[in-house]
Amino acid sequence: MQTKNLWAPWRMDYIQQLGESGEDAGCHRCFLCDAGQCEPESDEARRRLVLLRDHRGLLILNRYPYTNGHLMAACLDHVGDLVGLSSEQRGGLFELTALGQRLLEVAINPQGFNMGINIGRCAGAGLPGHVHMHIVPRWGGDTNFIHLFGQVRVIPQALEHSYEHLAETLKRLNEDDSGAESPT
Repeated sequence: MQTKNLWAPWRMDYIQQLGESGEDAGCHRCFLCDAGQCEPESDEARRRLVLLRDHRGLLILNRYPYTNGHLMAACLDHVGDLVGLSSEQRGGLFELTALGQRLLEVAINPQGFNMGINIGRCAGAGLPGHVHMHIVPRWGGDTNFIHLFGQVRVIPQALEHSYEHLAETLKRLNEDDSGAESPT
């Protein structure tokens, strides 16, 4: 069986932001740590695509998405793997993951999800120093020939519009869950 390449040229912008070794150069270069410093609903949070920041961590729209609505859930602390997190942090990470799934179900109605954590560069981690969960919405037929032959992915909505739509939906979810613990 011949190995085939899957080209992802949109990832080059991110890769070029990493240190020379290709590893995380420390917390001062970590976009998740920087995003964790933003005040919720501030212009800076909007610029960094932070949908939610609370005691559990962050829910953030991926700037280099695989599909429309690709989110990431992350703890606020700069920790590289699940073992380094406390049980409370691991629980918070999975609560945010569940919230992200629910948010996407309401906002864009995907038919399924890929969710995962890549730990270490060789496992595919684009940011190996700060553990985070990818929440990738999927639809039947969402992978087609254009990204294989054209070397591009079609993301049908601008990040800014995705952010605004998801932020509005999250506000509605919070209002609907007024009896539940508020995520803000």
